[in-house]
Amino acid sequence: MRMQSNLAMVIAAVGLVASPAFSQSTRARIVAVQSAGTSYLGIGVVNIGADRAKALNLKDQRGAEVTHVDENGPAAKAGIKEGDVVLEYNGTPVEGIEQLVRMVFETPAGRQVKLVIWRNAASQTVTATVGERPGPVIETPGGVVRIPDVPNIPSIQIPRFQWSWQSTMLGIEGESLGPERQLAEYFGVKDGVLVKQVMRNTPAEKAGLKAGDVITKVNGTAVSSARDITAQLRSTSNRTVTLTIVRDKHEMPLTVTLDQTGSNPHPNPAEPPA
Repeated sequence: MRMQSNLAMVIAAVGLVASPAFSQSTRARIVAVQSAGTSYLGIGVVNIGADRAKALNLKDQRGAEVTHVDENGPAAKAGIKEGDVVLEYNGTPVEGIEQLVRMVFETPAGRQVKLVIWRNAASQTVTATVGERPGPVIETPGGVVRIPDVPNIPSIQIPRFQWSWQSTMLGIEGESLGPERQLAEYFGVKDGVLVKQVMRNTPAEKAGLKAGDVITKVNGTAVSSARDITAQLRSTSNRTVTLTIVRDKHEMPLTVTLDQTGSNPHPNPAEPPA
């Protein structure tokens, strides 16, 4: 996943665990988080302290010392080396690393910039062509930590969870066709409950109900789920109910006589409550 453009440059003073690439005397800090396509020079830099400025014979305590040069990056091609101090960027004095990172980020990729650097106690000017970063990275004084791209996850179709139920009053196992529009069209209905199995010696078998039938109504009331059928069966005081079914894409009524106990020889406590 690509980083948001507003995260292309995030300046922070967050301590990191030093890696072998870092000098033990260098306290690693996040300089910038940059996404692919942002402008970059390909260098790691640190601020100049008073002691370091004295050691380098700098007149002023400012600039950004190069601690890492990205191989084949724009800075390397311009001849910039580790230990150089960037003093100016396109005529603007560099006060510190945050300012330098911001100026690089704001420069369009492909544009040439003049850098005044300090090397061997003398200043010199080099020209670098700002590049376009090929991938997301975290820039630190000790170098560049590349963030690997997350590969695109191919879209997969998650199979629908099949919920079957058994009616202890009818003696059938069924499944709602509501979520399966194509399956409903195959059976010639818009909605209903598909009969997947008819138990032996039950009211459904005695009435002639078969696997593959689709129950669309109970006593004239449309049903689309197991709960609907259960509710209609429990709401009637008559032992006889009329099921409207679709068989071979033809609608037909079916009269079912329920047991007096409202159960069959194969009770299933998993029947959905009304």
